[in-house]
Amino acid sequence: MPARTESAGAPAGGIPRPPLIREVLLVVGLFLVYKFGRRLALGHTTAAFHNADRVWGLERAVHLPGEDAVQSLLLRDETVVHLANVYYATVHFPATVLFLVWLYLRRPAHYLWARRVLAAVTSVALILPFVFPLAPPRMLTSTGLEDTGRLYGPSVYGPPTTDHLSNQFAAMPSLHFGWALMVAVGLIAATRSRWRWLWLLHPLITLTVIVGTANHYWLDSVAATVMFLLAFAFIRGPDAPPSGGPGLRSRPRFGFRPRFRFRPGPAPDDGPLLPATR
Repeated sequence: MPARTESAGAPAGGIPRPPLIREVLLVVGLFLVYKFGRRLALGHTTAAFHNADRVWGLERAVHLPGEDAVQSLLLRDETVVHLANVYYATVHFPATVLFLVWLYLRRPAHYLWARRVLAAVTSVALILPFVFPLAPPRMLTSTGLEDTGRLYGPSVYGPPTTDHLSNQFAAMPSLHFGWALMVAVGLIAATRSRWRWLWLLHPLITLTVIVGTANHYWLDSVAATVMFLLAFAFIRGPDAPPSGGPGLRSRPRFGFRPRFRFRPGPAPDDGPLLPATR
C-alpha cells in the first residue's frame, strides 16, 4: 500500500483552521487582559521586597546555584551582556506570535492545543502578583546583582514609580521562560524533523538570559514549568479523539514511531505433523 503523504501547504491531520478574526481577537484580548491585569496588582511594594528576601533565602537553603554565577559569565564581555539584554527585550513576544501563526497555518490541531495551554497558564499567572508580589533580583541589593538593562541597554523597564506599562513586582512566574518552553514543546510535538529537539535551545537560552540579566530568580522559572506541566496534563493533546472515545490522550504525540513494524503472515494450515517425504 503506498505511503500517505501530506500535500504541500495543507494543514496536517485534516483539522480545519478556526476562524482567523476570532483567533486574532482571542489572542490579542488575552495579551491585553494579562498586561492590564498585572497593572492592577500594583501597590504591594513592601510585600514584594519581603517575598524577594524569602525567595533568595530559599534558593540558598536548597543550594541552588547563585544567579550571580550566570551574570558573571555575561559580564565578561560587554557585547555578550548587551545581546542578552536585546534577547530579553525583543525575542519573547515575537517568537511566541510567530509560533502561533505557523501552527495556525500548518498545524491547526496543534495550534488549538497550544493556544489553550498558553491561555490557561497566562490566566493563572494573573493571580500570582496579587497573592505573591515579587521584586526581581536586580532590585534586591543583598543579591549583589547588576541591572544589566540599565547599565548596558537596552532596558524595557523604567523606574518602577514612573513605569506605567508593566508591573515590575510580578517576577513570578517567569512567562519569558514559560512561553519559550511552550514554543519548544509545541514545535517538537508538531514536527517530525530529526533536528526538532534543537528547539529546546530557545528555553535554555531564555533561562540563561532572564537569570543573567537579574530579571528573574531560578524559582520563577520553576514555577512557570510546574504551571505548564499541569496544563499539559489536563488539556487534551492534538491527537486526542473525541471525549469518551478509545485511546484518550492528555498529551500531544511527540513522534516516537518504530521504523519497522512486525506484520504477521498468513496462519499456517493444519498439515501433517510428520516431515514430508520426497
